[in-house]
Amino acid sequence: MNRFPEETAILVIDDEESLRNTFQFFLRNQGYGPVVTAATYEEALREVHARAFDLIISDIVLGSGNGIDFLKKIRTSGISCPVVMITGYPTVETAAEAVRLGAFDYIPKPVEKETLLKTARLALQQQRLEQGKQQAEKERERYRAFLETVFKSVTDGIITVDPGLTIMEMNPAARLLLNELHPGLAETRSILTLCGREDFLPLKQDLLQAMKNGREISQHLFECQAADQRGKMLNVSTAPLKDGAGGLEGAVMVLRDMSLPEHQPTSRKRRFHRFLGASDAMQAVYAMIENVGRVDLTVLITGESGTGKELAAEALHLESHRKNRPLIKVDCTAIPETLLESELFGHRKGSFTGADRDRMDRILQADGGTLFLDEIGDISPMMQLRLLRFLQESTFYPVGQDTPLQVNVRIITATNVDLKDKVRKGTFREDLYFRLRVIDIILPPLRERGEDILLLANHFIEKIAPKVGKTITGISEQAQQLLLRYPWPGNVRELEHVIERACVLCNGSTLSTEQLSAEITSPHPSHQAASTSSIYPTAITIPSAAALEPPIELTQAERLLLALKKTGSNKAKAARLLGIDRTTLYRKIKELNLDLSGVDL
Repeated sequence: MNRFPEETAILVIDDEESLRNTFQFFLRNQGYGPVVTAATYEEALREVHARAFDLIISDIVLGSGNGIDFLKKIRTSGISCPVVMITGYPTVETAAEAVRLGAFDYIPKPVEKETLLKTARLALQQQRLEQGKQQAEKERERYRAFLETVFKSVTDGIITVDPGLTIMEMNPAARLLLNELHPGLAETRSILTLCGREDFLPLKQDLLQAMKNGREISQHLFECQAADQRGKMLNVSTAPLKDGAGGLEGAVMVLRDMSLPEHQPTSRKRRFHRFLGASDAMQAVYAMIENVGRVDLTVLITGESGTGKELAAEALHLESHRKNRPLIKVDCTAIPETLLESELFGHRKGSFTGADRDRMDRILQADGGTLFLDEIGDISPMMQLRLLRFLQESTFYPVGQDTPLQVNVRIITATNVDLKDKVRKGTFREDLYFRLRVIDIILPPLRERGEDILLLANHFIEKIAPKVGKTITGISEQAQQLLLRYPWPGNVRELEHVIERACVLCNGSTLSTEQLSAEITSPHPSHQAASTSSIYPTAITIPSAAALEPPIELTQAERLLLALKKTGSNKAKAARLLGIDRTTLYRKIKELNLDLSGVDL
């Protein structure tokens, strides 16, 4: 039984076949693998250049070469894995030379089993610690580069000051703003010059208060004058700058010039790629995607079902330098768990029963571009481990292949489940969670987007009405109020189904309350706290244009059974028909304890 969850590749080099086989047997029996052997110096060099190893165990005597020369060669080639040297003729000189060249340890023959296994275990532990340290350093550098990019790209001014109110750092926007307010101030590096003016006293008070109390002061609006006597309105947020050990290093200010044209409502974006919405919540999403899109970091998109997570992934791809390369989408819940590994990583002919040909994997298809993994919260523990290793190394092994493949892929994932809760429950790996959530983008539910509801409703009318042969020009005032009042547990997807139903039922040029379902016109009290677990009947109660009968009010269980019956018990199709995701459908079947035996197939 393999005691180690991760693959550990070891190379054993010895010119004695019996020793090679013995070492290989000992190591494999402890759960290490693959364990590769080589008999000569030349064969060993071929192996280390063919694949990466976590540990090398080498005899000093190697026929035409020797272990010391081999150690020198791999170190000059940049191979840094631990090397354990073995010899039957130990001397102080050879031991010192091996250690000087970076050997982990030196074992004299005859080699006892326990000595070999203990040394291998210690060497691998050190290797993993070193890899973790290097990876952490790389992640810190990537995160620092990301923060620096965001710091420089945002249009708000960001300034950090020390306890003496001396400026430590500022972004380009802050430098421009400070020089507008007081020419040369950005070069003097002291905020006291500005704070000495009467109109800027609130700024000084906020800074001192934040450092004294250790609390954030948000959105303080005050009027001031620029050096050219133009009036300005500044929105300032101030927060303590903590050192991570409980102490304060100063304070940070974010200044927004509310008098700038780009902050006026007329400049708000109504469309952003395939998104439609002008609300504050969506403006924040657009800005986040624009800033994050250009930085090659892993992104986790979260939000309720129907909020547009796939649209966000597309927008991130189009905002990146990879936009001319493929965007490959994988719905992790639409592929059976037994096939997901082969789908993502590919397989080689003969690797398992039914593998009658090589299969190109989705990761390789996305090389140079972006791989979008939807519903990532539902993958199995084994897939979590394989994905973690791929994120760590950017290499992977197709099923049935020993040679690793390296790709250059940006990973974007999405989920509508609480991954933090899954981590707490032990059903999702914490290390993978933090790998995926380098940056997270949270999509707002439709009920928090205000007038976007009507904007989207009119958009759907323009798209749907011609398809059903109707000329519809608007929505009545009463119907608009009902749409704005409804909590939209199914979000944009549910709104589209509601408008589709209303367009089919409408016989005039304006949608009215009569065409809205009972859930919209007379919402049940429980709908006020609706969530993604709700079942949205609007997608399955659309009557045909030839038989416009009043909709029949069904219970939640009846709606589920009706959808399953209509789709031949295909749960994926039934979920789409209901306007929900498949995991929600499974959850509701379990909660309602439904008997599916009577569903006609």
